Amino acid sequence: MENESKTIVSSWNEWDPLKHVIVGRAENGMLQAPEPAVYRDFAKDGFPYPNWGPMPEERVARAVEQLDNFAGILKNRGIRVDRPEPLDWSQAIQTPEWKQESMLGCMPPRDVLLTVGNEILEATMSHRSRWFEYLAYRPVLEKYYAEDPNFRWEAAPKPRLTENTYKKDWHKNWNQLSEEEQWAKSEASDWIVTEVEPLFDAADIVRFGKDLFVQYSMVTNDAGIRWLTQHFSNHRVHKVRYKELQPWHMDSTLVPIRPGLVICNPARPTLTPKVMELLEKNDWEVIWAPKSVLTEKRPLCYCSIWLNMNFLVIDPNTVCVEASETPMIEELEKHGIEVIPVPFYDVVMFGGCLHCGTADVYREGTLEDYFPNQVDGF
Repeated sequence: MENESKTIVSSWNEWDPLKHVIVGRAENGMLQAPEPAVYRDFAKDGFPYPNWGPMPEERVARAVEQLDNFAGILKNRGIRVDRPEPLDWSQAIQTPEWKQESMLGCMPPRDVLLTVGNEILEATMSHRSRWFEYLAYRPVLEKYYAEDPNFRWEAAPKPRLTENTYKKDWHKNWNQLSEEEQWAKSEASDWIVTEVEPLFDAADIVRFGKDLFVQYSMVTNDAGIRWLTQHFSNHRVHKVRYKELQPWHMDSTLVPIRPGLVICNPARPTLTPKVMELLEKNDWEVIWAPKSVLTEKRPLCYCSIWLNMNFLVIDPNTVCVEASETPMIEELEKHGIEVIPVPFYDVVMFGGCLHCGTADVYREGTLEDYFPNQVDGF
Protein backbone atom coordinates (compact mmCIF):
# COMPACT_ATOMS: atom_id res chain seq x y z
CA MET A 1 0.00 0.00 0.00
CA GLU A 2 1.30 3.43 -0.92
CA ASN A 3 2.29 5.89 1.83
CA GLU A 4 2.90 9.13 -0.07
CA SER A 5 0.18 11.16 1.61
CA LYS A 6 -2.71 11.11 4.01
CA THR A 7 -5.95 9.81 2.59
CA ILE A 8 -8.89 11.94 1.51
CA VAL A 9 -11.98 10.01 0.45
CA SER A 10 -14.14 11.91 -2.05
CA SER A 11 -15.60 11.02 -5.44
CA TRP A 12 -18.94 12.22 -6.80
CA ASN A 13 -18.94 10.94 -10.38
CA GLU A 14 -17.14 8.75 -12.91
CA TRP A 15 -15.05 11.45 -14.64
CA ASP A 16 -13.51 14.09 -12.35
CA PRO A 17 -9.66 13.96 -12.22
CA LEU A 18 -8.66 10.71 -10.53
CA LYS A 19 -6.01 11.03 -7.81
CA HIS A 20 -6.40 7.88 -5.68
CA VAL A 21 -7.75 4.47 -6.66
CA ILE A 22 -7.86 0.82 -5.61
CA VAL A 23 -6.72 -1.71 -8.23
CA GLY A 24 -7.73 -5.34 -7.73
CA ARG A 25 -5.65 -8.50 -7.56
CA ALA A 26 -5.98 -11.88 -9.29
CA GLU A 27 -3.94 -13.98 -6.87
CA ASN A 28 -5.73 -17.11 -5.62
CA GLY A 29 -8.62 -16.45 -8.03
CA MET A 30 -11.28 -19.15 -8.32
CA LEU A 31 -13.87 -20.40 -10.73
CA GLN A 32 -16.32 -20.55 -7.85
CA ALA A 33 -18.25 -23.60 -6.78
CA PRO A 34 -21.91 -23.82 -7.89
CA GLU A 35 -24.53 -22.09 -5.78
CA PRO A 36 -28.17 -21.07 -6.30
CA ALA A 37 -27.25 -17.84 -8.14
CA VAL A 38 -24.24 -19.14 -10.09
CA TYR A 39 -24.13 -21.53 -13.05
CA ARG A 40 -20.77 -21.85 -14.80
CA ASP A 41 -20.33 -24.31 -17.69
CA PHE A 42 -16.91 -23.95 -19.32
CA ALA A 43 -16.60 -27.43 -20.80
CA LYS A 44 -14.31 -26.32 -23.64
CA ASP A 45 -12.01 -24.62 -21.11
CA GLY A 46 -11.73 -27.67 -18.86
CA PHE A 47 -14.46 -26.78 -16.34
CA PRO A 48 -17.74 -28.44 -17.39
CA TYR A 49 -20.60 -27.81 -14.98
CA PRO A 50 -20.56 -28.50 -12.04
CA ASN A 51 -16.73 -28.52 -11.92
CA TRP A 52 -14.97 -25.70 -10.11
CA GLY A 53 -11.57 -24.91 -8.69
CA PRO A 54 -8.55 -22.58 -8.81
CA MET A 55 -7.98 -20.64 -11.98
CA PRO A 56 -5.11 -22.21 -13.99
CA GLU A 57 -1.73 -20.97 -12.76
CA GLU A 58 -0.69 -19.60 -16.14
CA ARG A 59 -3.87 -17.51 -16.37
CA VAL A 60 -3.34 -16.16 -12.87
CA ALA A 61 0.25 -15.22 -13.75
CA ARG A 62 -0.79 -13.33 -16.89
CA ALA A 63 -3.57 -11.53 -15.04
CA VAL A 64 -1.24 -10.52 -12.20
CA GLU A 65 1.23 -9.13 -14.76
CA GLN A 66 -1.44 -7.05 -16.51
CA LEU A 67 -2.92 -5.75 -13.25
CA ASP A 68 0.53 -4.75 -11.99
CA ASN A 69 1.21 -3.02 -15.31
CA PHE A 70 -2.10 -1.13 -15.07
CA ALA A 71 -1.28 -0.04 -11.52
CA GLY A 72 2.12 1.16 -12.78
CA ILE A 73 0.53 3.18 -15.59
CA LEU A 74 -1.72 4.95 -13.10
CA LYS A 75 1.15 5.62 -10.67
CA ASN A 76 3.23 7.10 -13.48
CA ARG A 77 0.43 9.62 -14.04
CA GLY A 78 0.62 10.69 -10.39
CA ILE A 79 -2.33 8.62 -9.19
CA ARG A 80 -2.00 6.93 -5.82
CA VAL A 81 -2.79 3.21 -6.07
CA ASP A 82 -3.74 0.86 -3.24
CA ARG A 83 -4.32 -2.88 -3.58
CA PRO A 84 -6.52 -5.32 -1.63
CA GLU A 85 -5.07 -8.23 0.31
CA PRO A 86 -6.22 -11.56 -1.22
CA LEU A 87 -7.56 -14.30 1.02
CA ASP A 88 -7.42 -18.03 0.42
CA TRP A 89 -10.42 -17.93 -1.88
CA SER A 90 -10.45 -21.74 -2.23
CA GLN A 91 -11.67 -22.31 1.30
CA ALA A 92 -15.26 -23.20 2.08
CA ILE A 93 -17.36 -20.64 3.92
CA GLN A 94 -20.61 -20.82 5.83
CA THR A 95 -23.18 -18.99 7.89
CA PRO A 96 -25.69 -20.64 10.24
CA GLU A 97 -28.00 -21.10 7.21
CA TRP A 98 -25.80 -22.33 4.35
CA LYS A 99 -22.37 -23.59 3.35
CA GLN A 100 -20.53 -22.65 0.15
CA GLU A 101 -17.59 -24.70 -1.11
CA SER A 102 -15.48 -21.77 -2.36
CA MET A 103 -15.19 -18.01 -2.71
CA LEU A 104 -14.25 -16.04 -5.88
CA GLY A 105 -11.44 -13.45 -5.60
CA CYS A 106 -10.74 -9.73 -5.33
CA MET A 107 -10.03 -8.60 -8.88
CA PRO A 108 -13.14 -6.42 -9.28
CA PRO A 109 -13.22 -3.85 -6.44
CA ARG A 110 -15.94 -1.93 -8.33
CA ASP A 111 -18.41 -4.73 -7.57
CA VAL A 112 -17.95 -4.43 -3.82
CA LEU A 113 -17.15 -0.77 -3.06
CA LEU A 114 -19.27 2.26 -3.97
CA THR A 115 -17.79 5.71 -3.36
CA VAL A 116 -20.27 8.58 -3.11
CA GLY A 117 -18.72 11.79 -1.82
CA ASN A 118 -16.78 11.07 1.36
CA GLU A 119 -18.48 7.70 1.82
CA ILE A 120 -17.35 4.25 0.74
CA LEU A 121 -20.21 1.78 0.96
CA GLU A 122 -19.67 -1.98 1.06
CA ALA A 123 -22.34 -3.55 -1.16
CA THR A 124 -24.51 -6.46 -0.05
CA MET A 125 -23.28 -8.82 -2.79
CA SER A 126 -25.79 -11.34 -4.09
CA HIS A 127 -23.69 -14.50 -4.45
CA ARG A 128 -22.79 -16.64 -1.48
CA SER A 129 -19.26 -17.06 -2.86
CA ARG A 130 -18.81 -13.28 -2.57
CA TRP A 131 -20.27 -12.82 0.92
CA PHE A 132 -16.84 -12.35 2.57
CA GLU A 133 -15.15 -10.56 -0.34
CA TYR A 134 -15.19 -7.26 1.54
CA LEU A 135 -12.54 -8.63 3.90
CA ALA A 136 -9.85 -8.20 1.24
CA TYR A 137 -10.49 -4.44 1.30
CA ARG A 138 -10.67 -3.99 5.06
CA PRO A 139 -6.91 -3.22 5.47
CA VAL A 140 -7.11 -0.24 3.08
CA LEU A 141 -10.45 0.93 4.48
CA GLU A 142 -9.05 0.77 8.01
CA LYS A 143 -6.14 2.94 6.87
CA TYR A 144 -8.48 5.47 5.26
CA TYR A 145 -10.57 5.59 8.43
CA ALA A 146 -7.45 6.28 10.51
CA GLU A 147 -6.21 9.03 8.17
CA ASP A 148 -9.36 10.84 7.04
CA PRO A 149 -11.56 12.14 9.89
CA ASN A 150 -14.33 12.93 7.40
CA PHE A 151 -14.42 9.47 5.83
CA ARG A 152 -17.80 7.76 6.19
CA TRP A 153 -17.28 3.99 6.20
CA GLU A 154 -20.60 2.26 5.62
CA ALA A 155 -21.79 -1.29 4.98
CA ALA A 156 -25.20 -2.25 3.64
CA PRO A 157 -27.11 -4.90 5.61
CA LYS A 158 -25.51 -8.29 5.00
CA PRO A 159 -28.14 -10.49 3.34
CA ARG A 160 -29.00 -13.94 4.62
CA LEU A 161 -28.93 -15.45 1.08
CA THR A 162 -31.11 -18.40 2.07
CA GLU A 163 -33.02 -20.46 -0.49
CA ASN A 164 -35.81 -17.86 -0.22
CA THR A 165 -33.50 -15.24 -1.73
CA TYR A 166 -33.49 -17.05 -5.08
CA LYS A 167 -36.17 -18.37 -7.40
CA LYS A 168 -36.04 -22.16 -7.29
CA ASP A 169 -34.30 -23.86 -10.24
CA TRP A 170 -34.06 -20.56 -12.13
CA HIS A 171 -30.92 -21.50 -14.11
CA LYS A 172 -32.22 -24.98 -14.89
CA ASN A 173 -35.51 -23.56 -16.17
CA TRP A 174 -33.71 -20.80 -18.11
CA ASN A 175 -31.51 -23.31 -19.95
CA GLN A 176 -34.61 -25.20 -21.11
CA LEU A 177 -36.18 -22.11 -22.72
CA SER A 178 -36.02 -21.20 -26.38
CA GLU A 179 -34.18 -17.99 -27.27
CA GLU A 180 -37.53 -16.29 -27.89
CA GLU A 181 -38.73 -17.31 -24.44
CA GLN A 182 -35.47 -16.09 -22.88
CA TRP A 183 -35.89 -12.67 -24.49
CA ALA A 184 -39.48 -12.52 -23.22
CA LYS A 185 -38.23 -13.13 -19.67
CA SER A 186 -35.55 -10.50 -20.27
CA GLU A 187 -38.12 -7.86 -21.24
CA ALA A 188 -40.06 -8.73 -18.10
CA SER A 189 -36.83 -8.54 -16.02
CA ASP A 190 -37.68 -11.95 -14.60
CA TRP A 191 -34.36 -12.56 -12.88
CA ILE A 192 -33.16 -15.01 -10.26
CA VAL A 193 -33.25 -12.93 -7.07
CA THR A 194 -36.45 -12.43 -5.09
CA GLU A 195 -37.46 -9.40 -3.02
CA VAL A 196 -37.15 -10.88 0.48
CA GLU A 197 -34.10 -8.71 1.32
CA PRO A 198 -32.16 -5.79 -0.21
CA LEU A 199 -29.56 -6.89 -2.75
CA PHE A 200 -27.20 -4.90 -4.95
CA ASP A 201 -23.70 -5.00 -6.37
CA ALA A 202 -21.91 -1.64 -6.40
CA ALA A 203 -21.14 -1.94 -10.14
CA ASP A 204 -24.87 -1.67 -10.89
CA ILE A 205 -24.72 2.00 -9.84
CA VAL A 206 -23.43 4.73 -12.16
CA ARG A 207 -22.70 8.11 -10.56
CA PHE A 208 -23.63 11.38 -12.28
CA GLY A 209 -23.13 13.71 -9.32
CA LYS A 210 -26.55 14.47 -7.86
CA ASP A 211 -28.10 11.61 -9.86
CA LEU A 212 -27.42 7.91 -9.31
CA PHE A 213 -28.58 5.45 -11.97
CA VAL A 214 -29.19 1.93 -10.61
CA GLN A 215 -29.84 -1.09 -12.80
CA TYR A 216 -32.41 -3.71 -11.87
CA SER A 217 -30.53 -6.91 -12.71
CA MET A 218 -29.49 -10.46 -11.86
CA VAL A 219 -27.82 -9.17 -8.70
CA THR A 220 -29.73 -5.97 -7.84
CA ASN A 221 -33.40 -6.11 -6.85
CA ASP A 222 -36.10 -3.56 -6.10
CA ALA A 223 -35.53 -3.92 -2.37
CA GLY A 224 -31.88 -3.01 -2.92
CA ILE A 225 -32.79 0.01 -5.04
CA ARG A 226 -35.23 1.15 -2.35
CA TRP A 227 -32.48 0.79 0.29
CA LEU A 228 -30.10 2.87 -1.83
CA THR A 229 -32.80 5.51 -2.37
CA GLN A 230 -33.32 5.83 1.37
CA HIS A 231 -29.61 5.73 2.17
CA PHE A 232 -28.64 8.38 -0.37
CA SER A 233 -31.57 10.62 0.47
CA ASN A 234 -29.86 13.77 -0.83
CA HIS A 235 -29.47 12.23 -4.28
CA ARG A 236 -31.92 11.38 -7.01
CA VAL A 237 -31.83 7.61 -7.46
CA HIS A 238 -33.17 6.37 -10.80
CA LYS A 239 -34.11 2.73 -11.41
CA VAL A 240 -33.26 1.68 -14.96
CA ARG A 241 -33.77 -1.52 -16.94
CA TYR A 242 -32.19 -2.71 -20.16
CA LYS A 243 -33.16 -5.47 -22.56
CA GLU A 244 -30.31 -7.93 -22.14
CA LEU A 245 -30.00 -11.65 -21.58
CA GLN A 246 -28.99 -12.08 -17.94
CA PRO A 247 -27.71 -8.55 -17.13
CA TRP A 248 -24.96 -8.40 -14.52
CA HIS A 249 -23.60 -4.91 -14.11
CA MET A 250 -24.28 -1.51 -15.62
CA ASP A 251 -20.76 -0.32 -16.40
CA SER A 252 -20.78 -1.74 -19.91
CA THR A 253 -24.22 -0.31 -20.71
CA LEU A 254 -24.40 3.38 -19.71
CA VAL A 255 -20.97 4.98 -19.26
CA PRO A 256 -20.44 8.73 -18.74
CA ILE A 257 -17.19 10.22 -20.01
CA ARG A 258 -17.54 13.84 -18.93
CA PRO A 259 -20.38 16.32 -18.35
CA GLY A 260 -22.54 16.28 -21.47
CA LEU A 261 -21.03 13.15 -23.04
CA VAL A 262 -22.08 9.55 -22.42
CA ILE A 263 -21.57 6.30 -24.28
CA CYS A 264 -24.40 3.77 -24.57
CA ASN A 265 -24.57 0.13 -25.61
CA PRO A 266 -26.42 -0.27 -28.94
CA ALA A 267 -27.14 -3.94 -28.23
CA ARG A 268 -28.99 -3.17 -24.99
CA PRO A 269 -32.04 -1.02 -25.70
CA THR A 270 -33.39 0.68 -22.64
CA LEU A 271 -36.63 -0.53 -21.14
CA THR A 272 -36.74 2.79 -19.28
CA PRO A 273 -37.23 5.37 -22.07
CA LYS A 274 -37.01 8.27 -19.62
CA VAL A 275 -33.25 7.63 -19.38
CA MET A 276 -32.80 8.89 -22.93
CA GLU A 277 -35.37 11.63 -22.38
CA LEU A 278 -33.40 12.89 -19.37
CA LEU A 279 -30.13 12.91 -21.33
CA GLU A 280 -31.73 14.75 -24.25
CA LYS A 281 -33.50 17.28 -22.02
CA ASN A 282 -30.15 18.23 -20.47
CA ASP A 283 -28.19 18.35 -23.77
CA TRP A 284 -26.07 15.25 -23.22
CA GLU A 285 -24.51 13.88 -26.40
CA VAL A 286 -24.84 10.11 -26.77
CA ILE A 287 -22.12 8.03 -28.42
CA TRP A 288 -23.27 4.59 -29.55
CA ALA A 289 -20.43 2.20 -28.78
CA PRO A 290 -18.71 0.44 -31.66
CA LYS A 291 -18.57 -3.33 -31.53
CA SER A 292 -15.79 -4.93 -29.55
CA VAL A 293 -12.95 -6.66 -31.37
CA LEU A 294 -13.99 -9.73 -29.37
CA THR A 295 -16.27 -12.07 -31.30
CA GLU A 296 -16.68 -14.49 -28.38
CA LYS A 297 -16.06 -14.47 -24.67
CA ARG A 298 -12.53 -15.01 -23.42
CA PRO A 299 -11.79 -18.46 -21.91
CA LEU A 300 -13.37 -18.93 -18.47
CA CYS A 301 -14.93 -15.46 -18.74
CA TYR A 302 -18.52 -14.96 -17.55
CA CYS A 303 -18.59 -11.26 -18.58
CA SER A 304 -20.12 -10.04 -21.84
CA ILE A 305 -18.17 -9.23 -25.01
CA TRP A 306 -18.91 -5.52 -24.47
CA LEU A 307 -15.89 -5.08 -22.21
CA ASN A 308 -14.63 -2.42 -24.63
CA MET A 309 -17.08 -0.11 -22.80
CA ASN A 310 -15.74 -1.08 -19.40
CA PHE A 311 -13.04 1.60 -19.46
CA LEU A 312 -11.68 3.86 -16.73
CA VAL A 313 -11.98 7.64 -17.08
CA ILE A 314 -8.88 9.37 -15.67
CA ASP A 315 -10.21 12.89 -16.22
CA PRO A 316 -12.75 14.49 -18.59
CA ASN A 317 -10.25 14.29 -21.46
CA THR A 318 -8.38 11.05 -20.70
CA VAL A 319 -9.60 7.46 -20.71
CA CYS A 320 -7.91 4.08 -20.18
CA VAL A 321 -9.17 1.56 -22.77
CA GLU A 322 -8.23 -2.08 -23.36
CA ALA A 323 -5.26 -1.91 -25.75
CA SER A 324 -6.67 -4.15 -28.49
CA GLU A 325 -9.97 -2.22 -28.79
CA THR A 326 -9.00 -0.07 -31.79
CA PRO A 327 -12.62 0.78 -32.82
CA MET A 328 -13.37 2.17 -29.34
CA ILE A 329 -10.05 4.01 -29.18
CA GLU A 330 -10.72 5.68 -32.54
CA GLU A 331 -14.29 6.61 -31.55
CA LEU A 332 -13.13 8.29 -28.35
CA GLU A 333 -10.32 10.11 -30.14
CA LYS A 334 -12.91 11.60 -32.52
CA HIS A 335 -14.31 13.39 -29.48
CA GLY A 336 -10.96 14.88 -28.51
CA ILE A 337 -10.21 12.31 -25.83
CA GLU A 338 -6.69 11.12 -25.08
CA VAL A 339 -6.73 7.33 -24.88
CA ILE A 340 -4.28 5.34 -22.78
CA PRO A 341 -4.18 1.79 -24.21
CA VAL A 342 -3.91 -0.79 -21.43
CA PRO A 343 -3.53 -4.55 -22.11
CA PHE A 344 -6.15 -6.21 -19.93
CA TYR A 345 -7.86 -9.09 -21.69
CA ASP A 346 -5.90 -11.67 -19.68
CA VAL A 347 -7.64 -10.26 -16.58
CA VAL A 348 -11.28 -10.27 -17.62
CA MET A 349 -12.03 -13.87 -16.61
CA PHE A 350 -11.36 -12.74 -13.04
CA GLY A 351 -14.36 -10.40 -13.09
CA GLY A 352 -14.31 -7.62 -15.69
CA CYS A 353 -12.23 -5.02 -17.46
CA LEU A 354 -10.59 -1.72 -16.44
CA HIS A 355 -13.56 -0.09 -14.70
CA CYS A 356 -14.46 -3.27 -12.81
CA GLY A 357 -10.82 -3.71 -11.80
CA THR A 358 -10.77 -0.42 -9.89
CA ALA A 359 -12.64 1.49 -7.19
CA ASP A 360 -12.42 5.25 -6.70
CA VAL A 361 -11.03 6.70 -3.49
CA TYR A 362 -10.45 10.33 -4.48
CA ARG A 363 -11.39 12.40 -7.51
CA GLU A 364 -11.02 16.16 -7.54
CA GLY A 365 -14.32 17.99 -7.79
CA THR A 366 -17.50 18.67 -5.88
CA LEU A 367 -21.10 17.51 -5.91
CA GLU A 368 -22.90 19.07 -8.88
CA ASP A 369 -26.28 18.75 -10.55
CA TYR A 370 -25.77 17.65 -14.16
CA PHE A 371 -29.49 17.15 -14.81
CA PRO A 372 -31.19 20.38 -13.67
CA ASN A 373 -34.05 19.64 -16.07
CA GLN A 374 -35.67 16.57 -14.58
CA VAL A 375 -38.22 14.29 -16.24
CA ASP A 376 -41.50 13.78 -14.42
CA GLY A 377 -41.91 10.36 -12.85
CA PHE A 378 -38.25 9.36 -13.14
